[in-house]
Amino acid sequence: MDIEGHINNLRNELREHNHKYYVLDNATISDYDFDVLLKELKELEDANPAFYDPTSPTQRVGGEVTKNFETVPHTFRMYSLDNSYSKEDLEDWETRIKKMVDGDVIYTCELKYDGASMSLTYEKGLLVRALTRGDGLQGDNVTANVKTIKSVPLQLRGDYPDLFEIRGEIVLPFDGFNAMNEDRISAGEEPYRNPRNTASGSLKLQDSAEVARRPLECLLYSLVGDKLPVTTQMEGLQKASEWGFKVPPVAKMATSIDSVLDFINYWDVHRHDLPYETDGVVVKVNNLQQQEELGYTAKAPRWAMAYKFKAEQVSTILEEITYQVGRTGAITPVANLAPVELAGTTVKRASLHNADQIEKLDIRVGDTVYVEKGGEIIPKIIGVNFEARSADSQPTRYIVQCPDCKTELVRTDGDAKHFCPNEKGCPTQIIGRIQHFISRKAMDIEGLGGETVALLVNAGLIKNYADLYILTADAILPLERMAQKSAENLVEGVMKSKEIAFERVLFALGIRFVGETVAKKLAKHFKSIDALMEATFEVLITVDEIGDRIAESVIAFFKTPTQDLFSEIPQGETHREVIERLRNYGVQLAISKEELAGQTDKLSGAIFVVSGVFTKVSRTDLKKLIEDNGGKVSGSISKKTRYVVAGDSMGPSKRTKAEDLGVPIISEDDFLSMIAN
Repeated sequence: MDIEGHINNLRNELREHNHKYYVLDNATISDYDFDVLLKELKELEDANPAFYDPTSPTQRVGGEVTKNFETVPHTFRMYSLDNSYSKEDLEDWETRIKKMVDGDVIYTCELKYDGASMSLTYEKGLLVRALTRGDGLQGDNVTANVKTIKSVPLQLRGDYPDLFEIRGEIVLPFDGFNAMNEDRISAGEEPYRNPRNTASGSLKLQDSAEVARRPLECLLYSLVGDKLPVTTQMEGLQKASEWGFKVPPVAKMATSIDSVLDFINYWDVHRHDLPYETDGVVVKVNNLQQQEELGYTAKAPRWAMAYKFKAEQVSTILEEITYQVGRTGAITPVANLAPVELAGTTVKRASLHNADQIEKLDIRVGDTVYVEKGGEIIPKIIGVNFEARSADSQPTRYIVQCPDCKTELVRTDGDAKHFCPNEKGCPTQIIGRIQHFISRKAMDIEGLGGETVALLVNAGLIKNYADLYILTADAILPLERMAQKSAENLVEGVMKSKEIAFERVLFALGIRFVGETVAKKLAKHFKSIDALMEATFEVLITVDEIGDRIAESVIAFFKTPTQDLFSEIPQGETHREVIERLRNYGVQLAISKEELAGQTDKLSGAIFVVSGVFTKVSRTDLKKLIEDNGGKVSGSISKKTRYVVAGDSMGPSKRTKAEDLGVPIISEDDFLSMIAN
């Protein structure tokens, strides 16, 4: 046999053994024999570099060094999941689903593994990219590190699509985690705290050879892409397994919420027998067409729900209550606790939320309190052991002054929290607002971090985010740990932020209650900051999903304060004056001409329902066309619905409801003609 043929045969043989050992957990060769074959292949490849193959089993040892992980936009957004904790939560979810889709609903139940979320992209069967979840819109490119994980196929088998993504979790099995800790302890080093954080941290190691030494695994659970060769979630899992992915075999289909709960109850007990961390069950609508009809909220798919297992609970001593000031001036009381182990981490602090919560639970310093992790993420105090309370215990008196600037706190009707009104003079608020402005989802200013913002404010170089645009490298250089190149990069990052789109600038301004989604809706509706600043309450509440509270907050933000209001508090520049400076510095305060070119008011005020399968444009693109032309997409038909756009396989109950209400049913071609004319 020729050398190239022998090399390819060795590669295929080793890939097959790799798959059986790391994916199927069914080794058919000893470790020694595997290593002998791998060594032979490595020697042949070294002697014949013309036959190099990036997917060869020899390439998993790593060696590539990545100093900065490139941030890459996700082709398909990575959403988070809504959580449920009871049968009632699941029943409410099912009720919402059945209002929006036709026919029977079947569910798939899968275990929710606790690791680092990952999106893998394959082209023509080869792994080309691995991205972390990041903020859901963009993630870090960790391809070199992920290629070292032996359960991640570098080359697929079978009838895979030319291009697709697959989502999963990078996990660290308990056995591997314990072995790593034994090595660290014997070397006199601190052990790692828990498998999840260790797995996540491993993906950001700069040397991929170090990642290769860690026993990471990748468990896959979701295919993503256009025109996938599957019609259900379960079929997708089966196909992924056939193509060579490690898909946990425990997934089951369920025809009712009672069947779902049987699955949940079984694994709530038996999860402790698993080799990995798991914190719940993910329930999904099995039919992919129904998933498409259900769509997404701003943060999560409507067709999936995470059921979280009951949180672990411990007791500890409340040693002190301190108070934090947020960027909006909101005061959050924090419980400082005697350190206690909880769900794999050491907990020292927990939020007490507000004065009402402290009063309701009658929490006092020195109490023995019960702590659990809400959704196994955020520690919270759920109660007090009153039997252990000392006789001289004193009720908690909530603070009356800002812990930072000593301004008297205020609390308005309907607000759960107290606020520091010293917006322009409270250092923590000033720093917090600027940190929000530069954050990744806002202006994303490279070279500028939260600590540097604090240094700039404390040095008197900036008082608000508009001041960032007049910074010079020479002015920044005297700051602690600031070198010439760092100062230049900071200034360059600020200048580059002038290219950020208006909707993100609007989010960056830090208007209370205006998050990412609300900022997008306001930007799309008003198209410029000037139109938004002049909008009345009545106009604002006509915008989709803008209620009274958001409208009042927007108006208050742009209102010029009277000088007698909080007369002792420094007034500083008004928000309008700061915005005018941003305009003069070149920040985008209106939707660009390119964005406007694709938008019209042809469908202004019209509510559409989209149902069925479409051939000329995808359902996602169809919804975008409706919104780009001023219309609104709804998931259910009502008297307010203007049109139903019907594709193939439209649900019969939706058709009947539309006909009963006299709502016109139009085809995909009818709709495209409507917006073209």
